Amino acid sequence: MDPTLNSEKSSNESTPSTALATPSQSVLTSRTVSVADFADEKKHDFPPPSPPLPILLSNEKPILPSAISLLSKEAMTPLKKPAAKEPAVKKPKTSRMIRFRLWFNTYRKFFTFIVILNLVGVVLALSGHFEYARKYPGAFVLGNLLTAILMRNEIFGRFLYLVVNILFAKWTPLWFRLSCTSILQHLGGIHSGCATSGCGWLIVNVVDDFRNHRQNHDAVLVMGVVTNLAVIISIMSAFPWVRNTHHNVFERHHRFIGWLGLACTWVFVILGNIYNPQEGDFTPNVHNLIGSQAFWFAAGMTFFILLPWFFIREVPVDVEIPSPKVAVLRFQRGMQQGLLGRISRSSVMEYHAFGIISEGTQSPYHYMICGVQGDFTRGLVNNPPKTIWTRELKFAGVSNTSRLYKRGIRVCTGTGLGAALSTCLQSPDWFLIWIGSDQEKTFGPTIAGLINSLGSHRVLLWDSKERGGRPDTMKILKEVYKMWNAEVIFITSNFQGNTEMMEGCKEAGIPAFGTLWDF
Repeated sequence: MDPTLNSEKSSNESTPSTALATPSQSVLTSRTVSVADFADEKKHDFPPPSPPLPILLSNEKPILPSAISLLSKEAMTPLKKPAAKEPAVKKPKTSRMIRFRLWFNTYRKFFTFIVILNLVGVVLALSGHFEYARKYPGAFVLGNLLTAILMRNEIFGRFLYLVVNILFAKWTPLWFRLSCTSILQHLGGIHSGCATSGCGWLIVNVVDDFRNHRQNHDAVLVMGVVTNLAVIISIMSAFPWVRNTHHNVFERHHRFIGWLGLACTWVFVILGNIYNPQEGDFTPNVHNLIGSQAFWFAAGMTFFILLPWFFIREVPVDVEIPSPKVAVLRFQRGMQQGLLGRISRSSVMEYHAFGIISEGTQSPYHYMICGVQGDFTRGLVNNPPKTIWTRELKFAGVSNTSRLYKRGIRVCTGTGLGAALSTCLQSPDWFLIWIGSDQEKTFGPTIAGLINSLGSHRVLLWDSKERGGRPDTMKILKEVYKMWNAEVIFITSNFQGNTEMMEGCKEAGIPAFGTLWDF
């Protein structure tokens, strides 16, 4: 498992899931707090303040009736908190079938299928009905692990997204395009399933070696145990509750113990290949080693693990700090939409993924919105860097498949805007809905200017603090979906917001893809 897919979730949102607004009064003002106010650093040369963003209040005449006037007054009325003495109105509970269908998504389907398929293979091998697996157990161990690594390789992922976007954009049936998006978003299910299965085959292989210990050298047995432990620790460190709450623990163990496991795998493969059980000694034979399946599987694993690290660079960065809650990072060169990037203060450790905002490949800049959550993001505000480490080749997120659809809606909350805005900036066929609290003081003039460039006819904004509450989110989504003639909705929100909107969309029969937390 891998944290990359978590990068599209939003943070620092006091309003969970819902608030939406409609274009008129200023939501983001031109006022920004200088870096010196919070970090005693010189303010960088970001663009001058942009004009206020238009917000259309529900009782005002719409600027563009075709886009806004179809929204009902009921949907645009803030949902006030009930008085203390009045009983709260309970939201209708989503049916169990809807919740199960969302839970048993493509990720879990991939995981379940792969694990069951491999489990059947293990049972057949142990019962003597799968002679090939008994003869070449390393092929199943390393074949699974190689596939797991490949599914998380950022360059291979970009290739898959590119092929799908070129071949199937817009002309294929909607159900097929939705399936493509679902498969690409949930490749982590293949990653997790193959990693778990590879570990299972490795355990069976090592146990079998110990059962036949007289035919195996002690060094082979020891390396088998060490490799097993390294793989198990690497897998356990990627459990969601570890990764999401202890990022550095996850990164150190999943990455560095994983690298140790790879090194041990090489030793295990080489020792197992050159050991001659008949003579009881090691007989090096390069020809036999290179001709073995295990050698090439291990070589493939090594190549795909190392490949992304060849694109690591230390690059200059400008940091705008509109508030103590957010840092807006500006980098050179433009990017295509739907990409995410990893950044770090060091070349090897503590990489964090954020959505990339850019007006296109010809733009001179791209931006990242980094909401303060932990020590790393807090350091961006308190001690803004002049340079930062990043992987120059970015990886694709689910928004990259927006090219498949004729028209769509991009809804986000808080700093989730960082993963959503590029799609709307680079395509006039996408409608932006942004929900957040205290947007005026939090995100600053640079983000305001980018949103202004969209035009009020395809932007709905809702500042829950300024508007005194939140609207009926699902009612607005349904109305905008119908008004915009959209084919799909992409959601980037916190866990509660994502759950509410995904359940609502599934119940309404609206195709939607939400934030993914690895399982």
